[in-house]
Amino acid sequence: MRRVLFFGLFACGWSSVTTSTQGLYDLITRRLPSASDDFKFILNDVTASNSSTPPNDAFTISTVNGSIAIEGSSLSALATGLRRYFTDVAHVDVYWFVGSRLKEAPSPAPRPASTIHGESIVPWRYFFNTVTFSYTTPFWSWADWELELDWLALHGVNLPLAWVGFEKILLDVFRDMKLVDSEILPFFSGPAFQSWNRFGNIQRSWSGELPLQWIENQSVLQKQILSRMLELGMTPILPAFTGFVPRTISTLYPNASVVNGSQWENFPLEYTNTTFLEPSDSLFSDLQNRVIKKQIDHYGNITKFYTLDQYNENDPFSGDLDYLRNATRGTWKSLKDANPAAVWVMQGWLFYSNSDFWTNERIEAYLSGVESDEDMLVLDLFSESQPQWQRTNSYYGKPWVWNELHNYGGNMGLYGQIDNLTISPIEAMQTSSTMVGMGLTPEGQEGNEIVYALLLDQAWQKVPINTQAYFHDWVTVRYSGNNTTPTCFNTNLLANAVPKAIFELAPNTTGLTNRTGHHPTQLNYDPQVVVDAWKDFYAAAKFENRLWKNAAFAHDFVDITRQVFANAFLGNYEDFISAWNVTALKSQSYKRTNDLRRHASKMILSLSALDAVLSTLPQFSLVPWITSARSLAANNSQIADFYEYNARNQITLWGPNGEIIDYASKSWGGLVADYYLPRWNVFLTYVVDHDPSQYNASAAREAVVAVEQDNDSNRVNHTSSQS
Repeated sequence: MRRVLFFGLFACGWSSVTTSTQGLYDLITRRLPSASDDFKFILNDVTASNSSTPPNDAFTISTVNGSIAIEGSSLSALATGLRRYFTDVAHVDVYWFVGSRLKEAPSPAPRPASTIHGESIVPWRYFFNTVTFSYTTPFWSWADWELELDWLALHGVNLPLAWVGFEKILLDVFRDMKLVDSEILPFFSGPAFQSWNRFGNIQRSWSGELPLQWIENQSVLQKQILSRMLELGMTPILPAFTGFVPRTISTLYPNASVVNGSQWENFPLEYTNTTFLEPSDSLFSDLQNRVIKKQIDHYGNITKFYTLDQYNENDPFSGDLDYLRNATRGTWKSLKDANPAAVWVMQGWLFYSNSDFWTNERIEAYLSGVESDEDMLVLDLFSESQPQWQRTNSYYGKPWVWNELHNYGGNMGLYGQIDNLTISPIEAMQTSSTMVGMGLTPEGQEGNEIVYALLLDQAWQKVPINTQAYFHDWVTVRYSGNNTTPTCFNTNLLANAVPKAIFELAPNTTGLTNRTGHHPTQLNYDPQVVVDAWKDFYAAAKFENRLWKNAAFAHDFVDITRQVFANAFLGNYEDFISAWNVTALKSQSYKRTNDLRRHASKMILSLSALDAVLSTLPQFSLVPWITSARSLAANNSQIADFYEYNARNQITLWGPNGEIIDYASKSWGGLVADYYLPRWNVFLTYVVDHDPSQYNASAAREAVVAVEQDNDSNRVNHTSSQS
């Protein structure tokens, strides 16, 4: 078992494989070294098939000759069995934000009393949204990625997206095409915005240029990521050439057939309308071949899956059915010419986001350009709220994956559509013969980890999971080691996505409450439910003081406190606006003004108190986001300032002039005190001083803009306690 690794790709099979289980032994050594000799992994050989999808996975866990024996049909099956052992036998797990708690396992490691069986109901378990690489991971270190990849493996993920470092591939390819760096580098976007550059939504970077240092370092990191993915039994999905190119390519190739994409989110034209090389052009096939071959040179022949999204929130140049069909046909042929085994992985988001363009007739024409159904895998990106597989007749025969999106922009709110994550995918499987996977596609990896774990666990259950029992068992493991009875907070809501706290939004007298859609502010539950949950948590810790030393409990307590404050702020805001809108007699104006000031004071004090609570844990603080960005600059202060600007701009203005302001807002200590609180302070001061008949929305907004621009241009100066 000593580090003899072999990576290969079946010429007409379905996955990249390793014949070694060493990666799993290494995982145990990383996370539970005291038990490194207690486990025995037995990998059953699976014969390669001509199908584009593997068979479903299966594992067993038992005690054999005193060892904890895990036997499985694949490395992913073995990794899933390993987590099942941890949760069901040792009662420990690995978590986002909190980290690995496997060292809390009893010693010696307990042996299973009987054989435990597990079998997946889908062959593929997918993970990542293209934009997760900007909303969550852009400034991650290798240590961050190690925890992430261990989490993915243990939760059964075997088909993850792998975008890191793609700019190095494009840079080398464009250089080979005789473009110079001064033509290439301005095309790329900054670290926190690369996802939308890769989508062709934006080009260039505001307030700086992507450094070569970044490109080279991310390329090194990608090699580490891919190596670990393979060791843990995952088949990575690599980027392909989409067609988006620097404008100057027309100078070198004047006969190239190029069009400019549509304007995105009202960005200035210098940052959008990205140049698109038509797939019908022979140059497109040439560039595709170069990109695929360059990746094989860098990483080896490790996958046949390639992510490729050409019209994400960009409408095609033409809606003509033949044009759409030829666009996909040219793209598909370029992939197959570069790698005969290639499978095109496409996010189906466009059919929902731009549904006014994408009629069923156009969708069918577009998908029909891939003439072999097995050569495409469509990600139904938002299956739990806005499934598109139903209206497209299961994507007209293309294999597809049922996904949970749940979260936009890394917003933070207690929320989960429990029935939609258990009942709906099972019903989809019974209805659609081409559903081949289940997965997670959050824009930002924030929020309630349990609802993400739930769907991945559902991928191993033939019937909908009993959520009452599941939640009880999940929190029992999460708070294990303290001899306490945990309290479970469970919501089953019927909204679109994670709710946003209104204090994160640009202040206004209208339009903040009862929002629905991408960023709802409407509460679909009684706020008292969250208050009661907070009281239960506090009572549990008061009864058992050791809970405060439990990292998972501390995280959840702060998270629930955050939601209590967010809900209270919403109520205080509604009271303030209601009092402001009341017409008062001149003799009553003094009392009315005092009432408004009292309401405003409550709102400001609540933000100050919330900031103090959030700042007690690093995962709820702005500081790590900024520090991690600056740390990647290798002591170059100018580059560090550029990275920090990117980090700050994304979570505030999102664009050079606030084009998507507050989209990726966060309830973080430091951001609350230094950004949200000052915005609300100047706004509330203005409103208190002007009754509705005197109110000037432009003047109120101007005062708020001054705060936003000051924050966007200055480095963080808020020092948070991280006790």
